Formats: sequence, C-alpha cells, structure tokens
Amino acid sequence: MADNSLKPLLIVEDNPGIQKQLKWSFEGYKVLLAGDRASAIEQLQKHPAAVVTLDLGLPPDPANASEGLAALQEILKLAPHTKIIVVTGNDDRDNALKAISLGAYDFYQKPIEPGVLSLIVDRAYQLYELEEENRQLVAGSTAALDGIIGASKSILAACRLVEKVGPSEATSLVLGESGTGKELFAKALHALSARRKKPFVALNCAAIPDNLLESELFGYEKGAFTGAVSQTKGKIETASGGTLFLDEIGDMPMALQAKMLRFLQERVIERLGGRSPIEVDVRIICATHRKLDQLIAGGEFREDLFYRISEIVIEIPPLREREGDPILLAKTFLDNFSEKNGRSFRGFSETARVELDSYHWPGNVRELENRVKRAVVLAEGKHITASDMGFDEQNELQLSLNIREAREQVERDIIQRALVVYDNNVTHAAEAMGISRPSLYQLIKKLGLSDPGKA
Repeated sequence: MADNSLKPLLIVEDNPGIQKQLKWSFEGYKVLLAGDRASAIEQLQKHPAAVVTLDLGLPPDPANASEGLAALQEILKLAPHTKIIVVTGNDDRDNALKAISLGAYDFYQKPIEPGVLSLIVDRAYQLYELEEENRQLVAGSTAALDGIIGASKSILAACRLVEKVGPSEATSLVLGESGTGKELFAKALHALSARRKKPFVALNCAAIPDNLLESELFGYEKGAFTGAVSQTKGKIETASGGTLFLDEIGDMPMALQAKMLRFLQERVIERLGGRSPIEVDVRIICATHRKLDQLIAGGEFREDLFYRISEIVIEIPPLREREGDPILLAKTFLDNFSEKNGRSFRGFSETARVELDSYHWPGNVRELENRVKRAVVLAEGKHITASDMGFDEQNELQLSLNIREAREQVERDIIQRALVVYDNNVTHAAEAMGISRPSLYQLIKKLGLSDPGKA
C-alpha cells in the first residue's frame, strides 16, 4: 500500500546508474524517475512534485544543455512554483547560471554526493512549503475589508471592529503610526455605511498651512479675503450626505479646534465672510499618529473635542506587531507592481524573506510598499533579493560557485539570522529552521560560530 506521507520528488536523469544511486538516497520522499523531457512532463502531470532535480544533459542531445534547459522552461510553465535543482558537469557553470536566470532554484555540480544533494533538496522543499502557505494566506487574507491585506490576529481584530462600527453613525477616531493605512480603514468604515454612495472626502490637517485650513474646512464667500473671487464650498459642505475624513487631526490649530467642536455639536457651519448658517449632514472620521492624551496634557489639544471625535476608537497595529503580514503584503505588492511594469518574478530570495520578517519597519506598510516598488524596478534576477529592496547589501549573500562553500555560506547566514530573531534562543531558532536542537548545535560547531549559550 502506498505511503501518502512521503513527499514526491522527481529526478530527471538519463543515466541508469545515477538513477539507481539516487532512488534510495532521499529519506521521507517518494522518488519518481524520468529519463527525458517528455517522461518528466508526464510524471509531473500525474504526480505533482514540489522539487525536481534536473540533469541538463538529456537525450536526444546529452552532450549539450539545450534539452535540459528546454525541460526546465517547460516544467516551470506547467508548475511555476516548483523548485528545480539543475545538475551539471564541473565544466558547465555557464549553463548552470543560465538555468538560474531562467528560474531554477539552485544548481549542483557532479560528481554527485547524495548527502549534499539531499540537504539542498530538503531546503528547497522547506522553502516551497513556506511559500505555498503564504500563497494560501494571501488568497484568503483580505480580512473582508477592501484593500486591507493581513492574516495576523491584531489586524483581523481591527477589521472585525470596523465591520461592527461601519454601519453605525458613530464618530470614529483611527489611531496608528504613520504608514499603517489609517485612511484605508476610514474608507472601509464609509464603504460599510448607508452613506457609501455619497462622497468620501479626505483632508490632511498637517498638510495645509494653519491660515488656510479654516477656509479649506468651512469654505468662504466672495470677497471674504484677498483672492476670494467667488463663493467656494469647504470640505465639510462638500462631504454632505457622505463622510468627512480628517487625517492628522492632532495637528489642527487650537483656534480652529473650537470652531470644529461647535460644528460637531450643532452640525451647522458658516462660510468665512458669511452670515447664514448652513446645516450639514455628514459623518466624521478622524485619524492621527500623535498621542492625543499627551497633547491634551500639554494644552495643545482640547479635551472636549477629543471626547466628541472618539465615540469609537480603532487602533491600527504597526507592521512590526503583525506577525506574518510583511510577507503577505510584500507578495501582494510584488504581483501588483510586476504587472504594472511588465515584469515577472518567482518571489523573494531566502535572505529577502528573512529581512521582511525581522526588519522593524519604522515606516510601516508605506515603507514596505515603497521598498517592493523599488525592487521591481531595479531587480535583475528572477527572485527579489534583500539588496534589491534597499537593505544593507552586506546582508545579501554573495555565493561562491563552489557548492560546499555556497552551502556553508547559506547555513551560516540562516543560523546567525535565526539566532538574532529569536534572541539566541536555540530551541526557538531550531524550530523556525525546521531542525532539531542538537542538529543546530552541531551546525554551530561545524561552522565555527559562537555558542549562543555563552553570548
């Protein structure tokens, strides 16, 4: 009876001796064999495999790499997320590098040492599983709110609160650091309300000079001041029937706060230079990245206005507290910007993924979006690297073409980063790397790294 717990691994190799050698070399895998391009495609159609080892020298032209490279492209067309490890001769580095540029995950040079190749296959499979998990999360991570991507508990809790508050008429205060997407949440509140077909009008209080902010909000009559050549409605009046979003309300001048408070109490405005009261039916949503309690204590924000605008408070978590979300967001941005720029990528390199997970993200989602946009423009390979996103280039691996040296570089970099992320906790670092604690200690010793227990 077949063991369904075994992971399919396709080995494309025309040499019967090497086939026999490799068939029993991979513990935990169901090894499938193919001797040419046609049989490889047939095997993949019957038994989808996450990882493929591919000899570039295949019949009918085993002396050259043309058939192997054609097989590589056909496999990726059939299964774009498959991790392909190409196998080449010692004197065939150019074709190995060409295969990498076409989308291969890694390459290995003969003579084959099953133990080393097994390590490469294991890491390829781990990366495939992680990417597949993220693809599934992205597919179901819109959190039921348009434009908001995330699967972390903190962002889902904020989304559930928006779903409850949206249909109400409550004046809401959205709090969060710069770049967390406060306006997106304000738009979601509007979209869930009975006002959704009416205007959503946004005004950034910090972006307009103090002496112009009042006229922007309340409008003005012709001749109210120099340059007022015609009657002009303000943002409040323009939003009538809909929603007015006041971003960065913590930066509103004290003198204007009093007039804003009066409007919130009476729902009546007067344009600058005007004498007639104008009733306005509008829902108010405010946002700020500032600590309003500190501003109140310092006499910079009216306490009574605070209570008027904060009937419901919605706090948006910073990106660093949204576990797993940076990868989801980065993948979404990568797909969007790649399409807009007519480019195609297979995802993020391992070091790039480490940076996405461990970086502090002081600029939050806005910074992440900008870094991915930069990478799409500058990247030269099939994978987005850490340096493509503007991280310190010394953190990106400069791999040796010697497979042993390259493998040690990868292992050293991943171990060091895992220990940094988990504050030298060997148990947690080992779990994150998918290996046992003793195995991690053995690798630390083998690579001559500092013992974290003595750090």
